[in-house]
Formats: sequence, C-alpha cells, structure tokens
Amino acid sequence: MDLSNENVIHIKKDGIEYLQFRKLLEYRDIINHAYSLGTNMDFRTSRENGELSKEEYTNSLNNYDKLCKSIGCNYKNLVKGIQKHTNNVKIVSKKINKDTPDFKCQEYENVDGLITNKNNLILASTSSDCISLLFFDPAKKVIANIHSGWKGTLQRISIKTVEKMVNEFSCKPKDIICCICPSIRKRHFEVEEDVKDMFEKEFQDLGEDNFKKIIEKKIPNRKWLIDTVLINKIILERNGLKKENIIDSKICTMCNPEILHSYRVERKNYGLNTALIELKENS
Repeated sequence: MDLSNENVIHIKKDGIEYLQFRKLLEYRDIINHAYSLGTNMDFRTSRENGELSKEEYTNSLNNYDKLCKSIGCNYKNLVKGIQKHTNNVKIVSKKINKDTPDFKCQEYENVDGLITNKNNLILASTSSDCISLLFFDPAKKVIANIHSGWKGTLQRISIKTVEKMVNEFSCKPKDIICCICPSIRKRHFEVEEDVKDMFEKEFQDLGEDNFKKIIEKKIPNRKWLIDTVLINKIILERNGLKKENIIDSKICTMCNPEILHSYRVERKNYGLNTALIELKENS
C-alpha cells in the first residue's frame, strides 16, 4: 500500500513507514517532520483511565526512537502535551527532562497544542481519528503541533494557535503553512443531534453555503455527518492563511485501518498515531 498523493509522500525506511508533506519538504534544511504509519506501531505514553504498563510505555518510547532516528533527530528531545481535547496551547521554551522525553509532565497537563521557535525541540501530538495540525512559519522560524479532535475544532484551537503565533512571535498569517494530517473524514464522522447542534451554534458565522458542505443529514437513522477538516480550512483561511498554504493530506484514518490507527475501527483497544515537527539545530 502506498498513501502518496499530490500533497504527501509515503516513506518506507529502516523498517518503518511514515508520511511527509511535500510542502514541508521544501524546507528540509530547516525542519524535520513525520506522521507515523503502521498499526504495529503505537505511540501511547499515558492512559486516561488507569496507568500505562511499563511494557506499553517502553514500547512507545522504542517506537518514538525508531521514528525519530529515521528522520534524523533524537527522541530525547520530544515534548508532548497531556491531551484532553482542550483548546489550550502552550509555548515550549526549553526541555524539562535532561535525558528523557518530556512526556507526562505536569507543565503540559491539559495541553493540546505546542508552539516553539527553539531548535532541537521535537513537538509531538497523537491521534486516532482526530486531526493533528502541523504549523510552520518559514519567515519567523516558528513551528506548532496541534491536536484538534471534534471538541478542539469546536473550540477553534487552530485559530488560537495562529493568534498565539502572531501575538507571541510576530508571525504574519499569510506566511504560516498549516498541514492537515490523516484523520476521520466527513463520510465516516457520524454524530448525534446534540453534537450537530453544537457545531451549528458555534459556526453559524460561516454562512449557509458553507453549512451545506459541512453538515449533512444522514437518512434514515437520524444522524449527521460533519466535515471537521473543512471547518478548519475555512476558519484558517478567514484568519489570514493563504489557501495554498493550507495543505490537506486527504487521507482518512477510518478508510485505511490496515495502516492507520482509528478509534472508530479499533474501539477500546485503539492505538495512537503520532505527528512530529522540529526546527533543526542550525536553522
């Protein structure tokens, strides 16, 4: 299987597989990045209900080590928020742990987005149907990695990220590139009426024409399909990003369960994909 398309390249290297965005590869002298592939690889470092076993955690560390080595960086420089479907975005200025990744750190509790302009800090997010968004401003050399599930999208975490990049690092929206990693797509993202109502209320400013594309009633089972990817594209463009700088992987996690973890496919035993981005040392 090859998931390559006009926006992403499917890499097979050193016994592992991952995606890279063609647009970000134009800046390979400045940044490293990857989105993991393979259901044999799991990147879970914590568990909401109960402790992660030592074996599970060690396995995840080994997987991160392999992926990082494959793209030319050191997994010890990893930083990851403890994701809770919030719109909390935090600036990372330094590593906390000296010789191990910054996982499960209290400083990143309830944090779903990370931003930095520092070299050798690998920002990580995990997902299993949710959207990971990789941001990069080549003018100011600022990166961000955001976990935006349907709750994060509803809270406009992508826009909060752009605003923070502008306010804290003087980025200009027109310079920012946003890459949309694999996620569940509209044809599979089925919701009940209560969730549909929340989206209608929050995004009423997008207009009737956009709503026809975003929300679709699924008959006859009284459920709705929602396009969270399209929502992020629209609100990002409305907040100053150029349309050509919003790059969609165009890959559905639920359509590719043999190579991507999907919560709606795997259910309670679901694994996690990871997205990574790093400013290189001499950038």
